[in-house]
Amino acid sequence: MSSGGRATGSGRLLTGVAWAVLLVALWLWGSDITGLRGGLSAPATGDVAAVGRPLGVELPPAHEPLEPARPARVDVPSLEVRAPVIARGLDAEGAIDPPSFAQADTVGWYAGGARPGAAGAALFVGHVDTETEPAVFYDLSALRAGEEIRVARDDGTVAEFTVDDVQVVGRDRFDAEKAYGQHEKGRAELRLITCGGVFDKAARTYSANVIVSAYLTGVRS
Repeated sequence: MSSGGRATGSGRLLTGVAWAVLLVALWLWGSDITGLRGGLSAPATGDVAAVGRPLGVELPPAHEPLEPARPARVDVPSLEVRAPVIARGLDAEGAIDPPSFAQADTVGWYAGGARPGAAGAALFVGHVDTETEPAVFYDLSALRAGEEIRVARDDGTVAEFTVDDVQVVGRDRFDAEKAYGQHEKGRAELRLITCGGVFDKAARTYSANVIVSAYLTGVRS
């Protein structure tokens, strides 16, 4: 659910349709991700509303990319999110397989793409809500430019990312490369992705995706 309010009852169901949008975006992006199945239909033009990049916010310089390592936990201090990360692949339909609703407080990392902290854009996906309660990325659209995201990695380092953009991307007018592609070549970037917009009861899916973009600005042991 987006910042417009809390979903109710059956509105808290994330269906394969929403994740299919993510699949198509990755398929079109393509250069850094392999093994994705094409052939699904999705809008190809963009209508991206930047909600988290106010004028005058001074952002730190990018840190050099790190050696690849797998993520173990993601922390978003301003949202009080501290969640384990699990690797996810593709389901039988060729779409990214998100964590189950029983793991609504867990974040899925697309293991077929970049590793967070290494060069490229690493993709993290999470549910916005369930049938009964908010999930791990319920408040994702409240993030703003300049805020921090930390990813603990299995090599003992913590990659520190700074948010530089928050977008609500309507599925009816969608530009995959703009939404999911790397913003600056050679940087280590991160995307946090969930559903947003309006819940369509007939289609049983949301009208948009919330996409938080961040880039590597520091590292700790």
